[in-house]
Formats: sequence, structure tokens, C-alpha cells
Amino acid sequence: MPELPEVEVVRRGLEPRTVGRTITGLELLDARIIRRQPGGADRLRAALLGSTLSAVVRRGKFLWWRLADGAGAETGEALMGHLGMSGQLRIGTTGAVATAPTAPSEGPASDPLRHRRLSLHLDDGTRVDLIDQRLFGGLWTSELVEAPDGALAGVGSPDALLPADAAHVARDLLDPAIDLPDVARALRGRRSAVKTLLLNQEIVSGIGNIYADEALWAARTRYDTPGAALSQRRALTILRAAREVMERALEVGGTSFDALYVNVDGRSGYFARSLNAYGREGEPCARCGGTIRRVMHQNRSSHFCPRCQRRTVPAGPL
Repeated sequence: MPELPEVEVVRRGLEPRTVGRTITGLELLDARIIRRQPGGADRLRAALLGSTLSAVVRRGKFLWWRLADGAGAETGEALMGHLGMSGQLRIGTTGAVATAPTAPSEGPASDPLRHRRLSLHLDDGTRVDLIDQRLFGGLWTSELVEAPDGALAGVGSPDALLPADAAHVARDLLDPAIDLPDVARALRGRRSAVKTLLLNQEIVSGIGNIYADEALWAARTRYDTPGAALSQRRALTILRAAREVMERALEVGGTSFDALYVNVDGRSGYFARSLNAYGREGEPCARCGGTIRRVMHQNRSSHFCPRCQRRTVPAGPL
């Protein structure tokens, strides 16, 4: 599943190729991809055709384009998207046939013909394809509302307006407006396992299974350590480790274990080669030489080193 670095790679790829362009056509091949759209396909067409994409913004794993009318005035809506488990946004040209990624893959690639669900046609001949094998992602319009803290809504945003459907999503670790000490206190205020808390998009957004495991390995903290057992210093160490590992992933295009994640040009990321815990079951720990284990915790796999990632428990009641 694309996590924050992968979605940011997509945003950066979309920005120079779509911002300032006008939507001239909407090709809907599978209505399930717009299942969250109020009013269905007719409402989506009415909102998009003739609209200009004025910015492309990301908060956590959510992406959205700001919409403006023909005169350049904001419409008060955004075209919002989520890639789900297998979604891809691919850039091509009208009339061109999308091709499968050429990078080696450890899993099944999405078929750019069979799994193309929707295409946006832009006024310069660019085509933006939403390809989604498992159909957990989607596109839909959402009204813009003011961010509660009044800061810029997300990476790439010109102001504090964000889609109403993203208003519940917390700021992510690459957002300059995030308050890390406040997030650390939120982790420490709960008894749930720290990994569960890191995956809670209402506490901090954008962290998924891969980067949670990597951050906890870097901070020498076991996945099932209760949040309430963390010191403020340890909680901040985990958050900073998560930010650092995602920044490094971003530099090399994200993490790709299979061809389900590619950037807008169809290329895979290469950070999987630098992981220390996730996907390393049975391999020696790069830090202490112990053996990396994989266990199931709350229906998710967790990778950790039992030698240098020890579980701690709260000293007493909250």
C-alpha cells in the first residue's frame, strides 16, 4: 500500500504536469472508482469539465487538486483522491496506450488496460489515468473548509483550506506545521500498542506498516509497547525516526515491493533495499546481529528484533 513517501512522490510528479491545466474530458470506465462521489458521475462531470487545476496538495496519504473556474476564481471544491491498496496515478498523452512498469516485481502488476478505471483529459493533451487493481482507492469532489489550526492545509497548499473529507486527518511528519511534542503527548496518553497508535491517522497521518516497523526498529522500541509506557523523549525519538526514514525513502522514490506502486511515469521506488526490519524476517539485525522476527499483531505483520527491541509496560495508572 502506498504510504506517505510514495504518495508525495506521486504529488511531485503530478504538480508540474497538471497544475494550471484545464480539464477537457472525463473518461469513466468503472463507476466503482467514484463510489464516494455525492451525486455520482453527472455531479463529477459538472464539477470537473472546464475547471482548472490550481494546486495539487497532500496531507498524509490523501491527495487533492484545487479547482478554479475559467476565470481563475476558486470554485470552493477540490478533486480528492486516495490510492488505497493498489492505486496508481499515471501520466500519459491522449491516444497513447499505457504500458506496464518495466521494473522487476515481486508481486502482480496492475494491468494498465484492464485496471484503468478513470482518466482525466487536460487541455495540453495530457491524460491522467487512475489505475487500481483492487478498487480500494478512488476520486471524488469535496467542499473546501478551513483547517482548524489555521496553518497551510498540507504540502503544496496555498492556504489553510482543505477538503471537508480530509478534515479529520491529522498532520503528517513531513508537514512543517506539525507539532511533534503534541503528537508525542498524544501517543503517551493511550495504553494501545505504540504501533497501533502510529497507524492511527487521527493522531499522525501517513505512516503505514512499513515505516512504522522501520521507525520502531530505529528507536529500539517493540511494536506492542503501550503508548503510556513511553517517556516524552522516547516518543519524540520514534516520531523523529519515522520522519527520517520517510525522508530517506522520498529521496529514492519510495518503497516498492511489487509493481502495484509506481510513480506517475511508471517507475518503482528503491528504498526496499535500505530497510532494516520490514520484510527481513529470518535475517540478522543490522544493529545487534539478532534474528529479525515477524509476528501478527492486530491482523498486521510486525517485523522486529527481539534482542534490541524490548517491550516495556506502564509503571502505573494514567
